[in-house]
Amino acid sequence: MSQHEQVVKMNKSYTVLISLIVALGGFLLGFDSAVISGAIKGITTYFEMTDAMLGFAVGCVIFGAMAGNLMAGPLADRFGRKKVLIVVAALFAVSATWSALATGYTEFIIARIIGGVGIGGAILIAPIYIAEIAPPRLRGSLVSFNQLNIVIGISVAYFSNYFLVNYGDESWRWMLGVEAIPATIYFLSLFTVPQSPRWLILKLNKVKLARKILQKIGGEEYAEVTVLEIQRGLEKKEKKGRLADLFKSKYATIMIIALGVAFFQQITGINAIFYYAPTIFEQAGGSTDSSFLQAIVVGLTNLVFTLVAIWLIDKLGRKPLLLIGSGVMTIALLMATMAFNNASYEFKESSLRKVDDYQIYVALTELEGKSYDSQKALFEEIREKLTSQQFLDFKRNQVTNFIDINATWVLIAILLYVAAFAISLGPVMWTLISEIFPNKIKGIAISVVGFFNSLVSFSVTQIFPWELTNLGPTWTFAIYAIFSAIAFLFVHRFVIETKGKTLEEVEDLLIRT
Repeated sequence: MSQHEQVVKMNKSYTVLISLIVALGGFLLGFDSAVISGAIKGITTYFEMTDAMLGFAVGCVIFGAMAGNLMAGPLADRFGRKKVLIVVAALFAVSATWSALATGYTEFIIARIIGGVGIGGAILIAPIYIAEIAPPRLRGSLVSFNQLNIVIGISVAYFSNYFLVNYGDESWRWMLGVEAIPATIYFLSLFTVPQSPRWLILKLNKVKLARKILQKIGGEEYAEVTVLEIQRGLEKKEKKGRLADLFKSKYATIMIIALGVAFFQQITGINAIFYYAPTIFEQAGGSTDSSFLQAIVVGLTNLVFTLVAIWLIDKLGRKPLLLIGSGVMTIALLMATMAFNNASYEFKESSLRKVDDYQIYVALTELEGKSYDSQKALFEEIREKLTSQQFLDFKRNQVTNFIDINATWVLIAILLYVAAFAISLGPVMWTLISEIFPNKIKGIAISVVGFFNSLVSFSVTQIFPWELTNLGPTWTFAIYAIFSAIAFLFVHRFVIETKGKTLEEVEDLLIRT
């Protein structure tokens, strides 16, 4: 191996290392997003939640993320990417500790929202930082480290929940509190990474410091070329972008792509799956332990196929992955729809004995021997025999005792859906968002798109408990399937390929003069 090749390898290792450190924010994001799935039963009982309260308790973290989205971009432009990420790490630690110790519903919500603000910052600023320090040939893979860490965080959360589920009557506190450990590690690690060289030049005009960082990344020649490209962009840079600039016709193509992909990433239901995975598998007739185990399999599938995406994103490209992923997601969601649609409900003596509310049990005994070929038909008859509160309890907790469904088919459909998302909308969206915005509007644009993405995600997670209770899983998955099909058509029509292009080349390609 030549001396030059050794230098290149060493520089690549340095770039990978700082990218991995920064991407730990993705780990915390993923962990925070998934850990609540195991705590749902515990917090519902402890805080005596209705469906609406539960939906907000789960989704409020996204509500906080919207605030983080709005603040993160402008703050990162003003104070630097690194400083904002350090604050983000502190917010994660505070949120984890406080939510684990909360004794009231309002207090719990506030703690979760604080973590949401951290999520809003991490999900936007970490990819921007990595995109700004990464050489073009590595950028797609390195930016995808953030998504990789998100799915690792999700998987670790599912494992953690499984091992803590029987850890006392208030095991949910341990589930939520353990996040403080990686948050503290992230906080300390961030002090070892450099500032973004692009930010140093564009905001502080610190060319010498930026050049030193770029030399560590790719050597002297790479540093000189990159500095010249950044300065060229600075020369043609206009005054700082404002919100009104996003609506200018020259940015129309960029905004259509960004807002469209941000919308479809969430409206197709991924966070409903991750936040409520055990609940979904219980809807398919699984026990509590088996549903937690199946959630672990979901997390591992997400992890494996995110690794596949990282391998393919700079080889196959962004658009092909989006097309393949959204197409397969549509098929998988239709499979889940058919599985729940073909389910039946049988009132056997053994099933009735599983009902843990005596009054509901007595009311249902006269149905012994009956069966129903749809959840709608079942609920129509059950509603007349129970009080409104008993009926809500039945729909939430008891109906799974009577379902006869191909649970394996449901599991396969969910795993296929998660795998397809993991190679497409999951990592590719954030890679695209970090690439397509010019420096002038990047801060405000990233915040607006991130806010919109979080708003859609909040809507999906807020309404999901109501959907399961009132529409049933059949229509819930059917709606997601329709949106996935529309996502395929959108990508085919509007999304462009950015593989192998510098950020400046992408800007020239997309902006209308």
